[in-house]
Amino acid sequence: MNSVKIIGNAIYLPENKVENDFFNNKFNLEENWIYKRTGIKSRYWAKDESASYMAIEATKKLLEDKKFDAQKIDCIVVASTTNEKMMPGISFEIQKALNIKKCFCIDISSGCSGYINGLDIVRLYIASGKIQYGLVVGVEVLSKYLDINDINTSILLGDGAGATLLGKCEESKIYCSNIESIGQEGDILTCSTNENIYMEGKKIYKFGTIKVSENIKELMKENNINNEEIKYIIPHQSNIRIMKSIANRLGIEKQKIYVNIEEKGNTFNASIPIALYQMEEENLLHNGDKVIIVGYGGGLNLGSVLLEI
Repeated sequence: MNSVKIIGNAIYLPENKVENDFFNNKFNLEENWIYKRTGIKSRYWAKDESASYMAIEATKKLLEDKKFDAQKIDCIVVASTTNEKMMPGISFEIQKALNIKKCFCIDISSGCSGYINGLDIVRLYIASGKIQYGLVVGVEVLSKYLDINDINTSILLGDGAGATLLGKCEESKIYCSNIESIGQEGDILTCSTNENIYMEGKKIYKFGTIKVSENIKELMKENNINNEEIKYIIPHQSNIRIMKSIANRLGIEKQKIYVNIEEKGNTFNASIPIALYQMEEENLLHNGDKVIIVGYGGGLNLGSVLLEI
């Protein structure tokens, strides 16, 4: 099978930055109450930007930064829970905006970890030899679906988009995934049409710590990989307590868990590609590094991917 590599990442964040002081005043909270419980100090909320607009802007930046011809993109997969239209999907809007003559488009709704599903779909198409390049975008405008008076969700969630370009790699690189869904428990994190996001925090915490840790352990065992060989674990940026608990359950050093939730908040499907972009900008990832990316959330859906940079 053909190996796959990440060619690059790019992001788009709204201009409107919402600091914790907004919620401190609204809910009469102590200054560090939110940060201590979530690890968040600020998040970005869209004003006029749609999910499609942010996805397109992130993609344009990616192609510009990497000087990559959009016409070479064979497949576009977008993961989002907040598309403003039933159809066309955001992936089709990207194709239209970039005037890509020939590619196929897929939109998926798999909760907060849909980006992982998208990555796996594109990888399988590349590995099969059907395509050479694929685009995966995670994008959310969660602020439009918030009950601003619900302290359990409003303090956590932010908006943003992250785009990842994948391509065929001539050299052999590791890529393995462990993706699973638990639809029987999907009611603990939901959002119906024209309604606000509902979340049962304690049950989500249990799922995000116990089940996610088990999923990663299975992936590592199947591939005979130990903690020392992993450069970073890059999780969905859900809550700092969940991420710390994952590190403890895995017995892995906390500095190996990449965290950027402090300034971005929880952006569902956008969180992992935003993290990948920041790590790229901070020169943290190098050729040959082995990393695990992991997503988890609504559906319930979860998945981890072991890949070699």
